[in-house]
Amino acid sequence: MTNQEILSHIDHTQLKAFAVWEDIVKLCDEAVKYRTASVCIPPAYISRVHAAYPELNICTVVGFPLGYSVTDAKAAEVEAALKDGANEIDMVVNISDVKNHLFDKVEEEIRALKRICGNHILKVIVETCYLNEEEKIAMCHAVTNGGADFIKTSTGFGTGGAALEDVLLFKEHIGPAVKIKAAGGVKTREDLISFLNAGCERIGTSSAVGMLEGKESKGY
Repeated sequence: MTNQEILSHIDHTQLKAFAVWEDIVKLCDEAVKYRTASVCIPPAYISRVHAAYPELNICTVVGFPLGYSVTDAKAAEVEAALKDGANEIDMVVNISDVKNHLFDKVEEEIRALKRICGNHILKVIVETCYLNEEEKIAMCHAVTNGGADFIKTSTGFGTGGAALEDVLLFKEHIGPAVKIKAAGGVKTREDLISFLNAGCERIGTSSAVGMLEGKESKGY
């Protein structure tokens, strides 16, 4: 697999709470140079990036990173992000609802946000590090039934990141229209290839460029 083939699956990410404009510019310049699938940035930077880099595919996050905002608040975030120029939304499920086994409620929230997204891509972060196998399988069904485009392993801000066994579990239980995104815990070029070969369509990381130069990732 060539570096460019790998980069075409990367959501090039900068979501640190203290990210300044210079960090975002560096990210976007790299995304243009290396032709990544998207840049994934904080909502507050969407309109500025859209104006400065109209050619970029902008992804952002909603209910991030803890997921326990009410659905109306997440809906407002989605509407604002799309208005500002985002094309892809990575939402965090209400993990408390998942742990309470309120799976129908989680599914309805996904459906509500996908309704707002329309033809824009909705990725659903289920934060696997907090879930048991039963809950992960239930989230595969909720993401599928809710009409989302992707199931995503992790925020990168939890107690653990992506694991290959979770990707394989997702493949077994998601519907045919749902794709997989891994995030967090992908540290080397070999990891990138392993996750792509396991069935991931996207990988979220801030370190893909460095990884492809042989450096090990130390962050999201």
